[in-house]
Amino acid sequence: MKAVFLGLGYIGLPTAAFAASKGIQVTGVDINPRIVDTIARGQIHIAEPGLDELVKRAVNEGYLEVSLTPVEADVYIIVVPTPFKDDMQADVSFVEAATRSVISLLKEGDLFIIESTSPVMTTERMMELIFARRPELRNRIYAAYCPERILPGNTIHELEHNDRVVGGVNPESTDKACEFYSMFVKGKLHKTDARTAEMCKLTENSSRDVQIAFANELSMICDENGIDVAELINLANKHPRVNILQPGCGVGGHCIAVDPWFLVSEYPDKAKIIRQAREVNDFKAEWCVSKIFEACVEFENRYGRIPALACMGLAFKPDIDDLRESPAKYIASKVIDRAEGEVMLVEPNIDTLENHILMPYKEAYAKADIVAWLVKHREFMSMATDDSKIELDFCGVRKKTKT
Repeated sequence: MKAVFLGLGYIGLPTAAFAASKGIQVTGVDINPRIVDTIARGQIHIAEPGLDELVKRAVNEGYLEVSLTPVEADVYIIVVPTPFKDDMQADVSFVEAATRSVISLLKEGDLFIIESTSPVMTTERMMELIFARRPELRNRIYAAYCPERILPGNTIHELEHNDRVVGGVNPESTDKACEFYSMFVKGKLHKTDARTAEMCKLTENSSRDVQIAFANELSMICDENGIDVAELINLANKHPRVNILQPGCGVGGHCIAVDPWFLVSEYPDKAKIIRQAREVNDFKAEWCVSKIFEACVEFENRYGRIPALACMGLAFKPDIDDLRESPAKYIASKVIDRAEGEVMLVEPNIDTLENHILMPYKEAYAKADIVAWLVKHREFMSMATDDSKIELDFCGVRKKTKT
């Protein structure tokens, strides 16, 4: 079995390496020469527990090779980004480019899979793109959509044990794709059609976005009324049919912060709750910025000097290095732009950030007058409290929080 994975990012590389670890001959493809060179040396360019050893072993044993261009195989898996455009419409140009890159290599009996989050009917559209150039392949190749369901920070375990939804463009394609995934997935494979599988991924992330929006909206209401939102949610969750999530400073990542817009842009008159949830979660970051500068004014009035600020955490969620669509990073950028005093940036999971200097978290906390907790990293959880500082806890680092 030979498989080509197109895209070696946060999903593509772990999936390719894990499949290779199960004896599949994998070629990982990426258009970034630095990424290809790094993996070819048995190293990784992203932070993920256990991934370094998995890649090193797969490369050394010869099951994982990398290339800038695809090669002939039995299975082609598209795992490239699908961002949104300025008008919030899904940008499937990367999926289309990856598809075009393998058209000349396809042969009868091959399996074509898309894992990239995509609007409904994308798989069928890519098939028509293939058949327009290779009409002889119609009804002679298999095609399916199978959305990833992994949690950064626990990727390797979830790749193996999570259930997967597998939707083919026809029943034969569904069965063929399930045969492939059964080679390395122990979770249950749920068969459906391609459109339902595509919609399932969008539904999962939109549902989570709505639930987070409720918690974030609640946190802002509680702040206005002097109510500890953490205590409130804990008490409300004592109800046997209530399960409210914890609020944060917004929603980030390349899934929940992006995917709901695919539904909103396609169905603007129907996706009303989904749109409102996206707007609430985006607004929460703006609200956090306002709270930070309100604290600055309070500090200046009290002490007669400009405060030093520490933005604690920049990743889009705890204990990872992924900054994509991160509300914490957005908040920090707004603080840097507007603050008159020193602003210290802390992110323990990365070494550099563009043109900004990152500070060790203990040093930043010690120097700061105002501390904004933006991400609940494990390093922050055991830090002692200094009552002389103004602390704004937007993510539940401290036991008591009013945001």
